[in-house]
Amino acid sequence: MDGNKEVLNSDPTIKAGKKSAFREIIESIAIAVLLAAIIRIFILEPFYIPSGSMIPTLMINDRIIVSKFNYYFTEPKRGDVVVFKYPLDQEERFVKRLIGFSGETIEIKNSKLYINGKETQENYLPPDLHMIGDFGPYQVPADSYFMMGDNRNNSKDSREWGKMPKDLMIGKAIFVYWPLNHLKKL
Repeated sequence: MDGNKEVLNSDPTIKAGKKSAFREIIESIAIAVLLAAIIRIFILEPFYIPSGSMIPTLMINDRIIVSKFNYYFTEPKRGDVVVFKYPLDQEERFVKRLIGFSGETIEIKNSKLYINGKETQENYLPPDLHMIGDFGPYQVPADSYFMMGDNRNNSKDSREWGKMPKDLMIGKAIFVYWPLNHLKKL
C-alpha cells in the first residue's frame, strides 16, 4: 500500500490541477468584478433620484434600476420613464417621461397635453394637477424626443431646454428597489 501512496502523490496531473486557495479566491473575485462591470456597463444600472420632478411616480431619494438593453430590441414607447444625459450638460443624468417623438407637435393648454392637436390622456398624473402656464406648439426635431417630469410645475424638462437627442438616452427605468416601501415596477 505504501507504494501506491507514493505513486498517487507523484502523479503530475494531480499536482498540476491543484491551485492554492489564495489563487482561487483571487480568480473568483476577478470574475465577479468583471461580470459586475459588464452588467453595469451594458445591461442594468442603479440610479438615485435627487429631486421631486417625477413625483408622484418617483419620490426624492428613491433608487431605481435602469435597463440599458431594452431599447436595443424594442423602440421606446410614449409614457416610458427614461434616464438620459442632460442635453445642456452631458455629465448630468436626468429621469423624465417620454412624451413626444420626432415630427410630433406638442402643446399644453389648460393643463391638458395635446399631441398633433389631439388631447392625450396621462393616467400616471394626479387627477387634480393644474399646470402653470400653457406651452407650445413645439415640433420635436428629427432623431429626438420630448421629455417631461410628472411633477409638471416643478420639473426642468423639454419645455425649458428643448429636445432630447436619441443618442443621449441611457435606458428605461424598470423598477424602484429602495426604499422597500416604494418597491414597484415602472
